[in-house]
Amino acid sequence: MGSVWSRLGAKVTVVEFLDQIAFPADKDVSTQFQKILKKQGLNFEMKRKVTAADIGEKSITLHTEAAAGGKPKSFEADVVLVSVGRKPYTKGLGLDNVGVKVNERGMVEVDEHLRTNVDNIYAIGDVVPGAMLAHKAEEEGVAVAETLAGGVGHVNYGAIPSVIYTSPEVAWVGQTEEELKAAGIKYKAGKFPFMANSRARANLSTDGFVKVLTDAETDRVLGAHIIGDAAGDMLQALVAIIEYGGSAEDVYRTCWAHPTVSEAIKEAALIASFGKAIHI
Repeated sequence: MGSVWSRLGAKVTVVEFLDQIAFPADKDVSTQFQKILKKQGLNFEMKRKVTAADIGEKSITLHTEAAAGGKPKSFEADVVLVSVGRKPYTKGLGLDNVGVKVNERGMVEVDEHLRTNVDNIYAIGDVVPGAMLAHKAEEEGVAVAETLAGGVGHVNYGAIPSVIYTSPEVAWVGQTEEELKAAGIKYKAGKFPFMANSRARANLSTDGFVKVLTDAETDRVLGAHIIGDAAGDMLQALVAIIEYGGSAEDVYRTCWAHPTVSEAIKEAALIASFGKAIHI
């Protein structure tokens, strides 16, 4: 929303507690994202925490200090948008009346089949652990319906896409470089910039890139990250690849229409496998 207000002419300052925006996105992506938003006019105050807010008749004074403790700094604004996460809406649903357990955060506890501790009650979506995304909830709903019909319901949480609907968009699925490093997984990375994509250049939308992360030994795609126009739509091809355990070779041996922005996915897969692409 801050980027929208900025494009409408408002002066926008983002106060962020962490050292990167858009967490848990891949840091390479979030760094580029912040640079682009700065070019659009947004100001960032990183590693700062809000300590108080004084609400006046015509403005709000926001008091902050360094996240690690330090010199305070205040900001005056007409409007303050609070974006510090969400929590499940489970109070008042009568869960106690039927004995359904919730965890310390108020989320309904479920097993791998989305069944609660009460055998005939299932829970999905924003009230259970995991990403609070409509498409994740939809997949869980389908899985429960399949289970109730006597089938085998399943949701691959490693293949749930995330999209930030800004301009440009940010989208990712699977693991980030930081997660792979922390897990000690040997990987390869392929990154292809839209500046080298002919359709993106023709569209005058060259900000961003496609990044593909693969297993160094098996070539299996472990993660995919895109920043650019229509990144959410482009990502779906890589969501399918991850869902079915596909490799970078599966991606680059597929014929991609030219000129399209999405062929940048093929180029990124080529870089992940061979260290070079066709058009760079």
